[in-house]
Amino acid sequence: DSERKLKLVHAQFCRVRHCPDCQWRRSLKWIARFSQAIPDILAKYPNGRFVFLILTQKNVPVNELRVTLGTMGKAWDRMRKRKEFAHVLGWIRTVEVTRGSNGSAHPHYNVLLLVPGDYFQRSDKYIDQVGWTKLWRESLKLDYDPIVYVTAVKPKRGRPAKREKLPGVMGAACEVLKYAVKVSDLIADGSWLLELTRQLDKLRFIASGGVLKDILGEGEQETNEDLLLRENSDGESTKAGTLFFNWRRRIRRYKRSRK
Repeated sequence: DSERKLKLVHAQFCRVRHCPDCQWRRSLKWIARFSQAIPDILAKYPNGRFVFLILTQKNVPVNELRVTLGTMGKAWDRMRKRKEFAHVLGWIRTVEVTRGSNGSAHPHYNVLLLVPGDYFQRSDKYIDQVGWTKLWRESLKLDYDPIVYVTAVKPKRGRPAKREKLPGVMGAACEVLKYAVKVSDLIADGSWLLELTRQLDKLRFIASGGVLKDILGEGEQETNEDLLLRENSDGESTKAGTLFFNWRRRIRRYKRSRK
């Protein structure tokens, strides 16, 4: 009924990077940790603003994905050392890979930046869409202008900005910390998925720096308990009962069982 909630208390996760269930639980873990840490960050930088940034390049054959991501990582490091980036207080960067209609791979970065409160008023600090495109093109050493999307994270309309800052940045964080690969792309082509898995094996998909460094705990070894999100279960009761679900190979889905 409307008063009853379901809580996952036990599961055996494979923790394979592209498993849809594990991607979902991992995203929830990162978002929970971000929501716990961000109030302290905002207390230290009450006038700070957030910027959401997407950095792309042209699609590549899926068997070149590992090399391409290595090149992008070096380009990101070069860009962080540029004087234009010096005003960024902190950042979180994740990798997303989508499948092209021709079976190619489209790797790109989703980035959340924390910038000073006067960032948008200072011409010596502010970087517009054209500026980010130029900066990313030069850092990646491209001979074309890559598609770059940038937008300020704004409070909800009609609400006081101070009160709505946290919900605004949480929405941006959810976009940055979502799945690494869409489920629809994972099931579109079995051979593409196998090659994708080989290409991305043991690569790091999330990074952070500045005042946002390590708030997601991405450097630690992930455990089954992490994906259960036990830190949110204090004070909950199981008196209402427990439901069990087992994987049914024949029908390829989980089905409720007695135990």
